[in-house]
Amino acid sequence: MKYLFVVINLSFLIYPAQAVTTKMFKVLDTCARYRLSEINANEAIEKLKLKSTNSSTNQPKDLVKKYCSVFTPNEKIEF
Repeated sequence: MKYLFVVINLSFLIYPAQAVTTKMFKVLDTCARYRLSEINANEAIEKLKLKSTNSSTNQPKDLVKKYCSVFTPNEKIEF
């Protein structure tokens, strides 16, 4: 009976970890697609669910650049 209780409790702990991993993958995938010019800055903002406050021409690119730079392990990568 103890084993069943432990298995049930562990299953509740695994699901949130999987959800975080999935969300991180989507962010990294979107940033990579933007870096490879498969999508433009406006599409990246939409996929990343970011809020654009100003409608200047360079603002979407700067917003995506700042957001994606947080998720890159190598600081030498330019977006």
